[in-house]
Amino acid sequence: MFKIRTILCPVDFSDASKKAVRYAHEFAVSMGASMFLLNVVEPRPMAVDLSLNYIPLEEDLEKASTEDLDALKQGLLDEGLKVESTVEIGNPSDVILEKAADLDVNLIIMGSHGKKGLSRLIMGSVAETVVRKANCPVLIVKNDEKEFIGEQE
Repeated sequence: MFKIRTILCPVDFSDASKKAVRYAHEFAVSMGASMFLLNVVEPRPMAVDLSLNYIPLEEDLEKASTEDLDALKQGLLDEGLKVESTVEIGNPSDVILEKAADLDVNLIIMGSHGKKGLSRLIMGSVAETVVRKANCPVLIVKNDEKEFIGEQE
C-alpha cells in the first residue's frame, strides 16, 4: 500500500495556495503524515529606481513571509499536526523540487494560479514545471475548481 509520510505544500499566500494547505491538512490528518510548508521568495531583477522610493529587498520579503508562514504553521500545530516550515530565496520551481528531493516527500500539494496565454508564456508555470519534474505525485489545487473537501465545522 502507498504510504504518505511527508507532504510538501508550497505556499505563496494566494487563495489557491491557501486552498492547497487545506487539502494538505486533510491528507495529513487522514494518512497520519507530517506537513512541510515552503515559501519561496523570488529574487528581484536588478533595476534602478529613479523615484528613490524604497524597494523591499529579498531579505525584507523573506522576513515578512517568515512571519506569515509561522502564523499558518502555528495554526496547524495547534490542531495537533506535525508541521515544519521554511522560507527560501530562489526560483520557485527549482526550490520546490530541491526541497522535495531533500525531504524525500511522498506527495506535493500546491496551488495553481491558472495563468493562460501570454502571461503563462512569459512567466512560465511553476506548477507545470513541478508536475513534469517531480519524483513523487503532485496534486494541483486550483482556486476556482470544485471543492472536494468540506468546510470545517
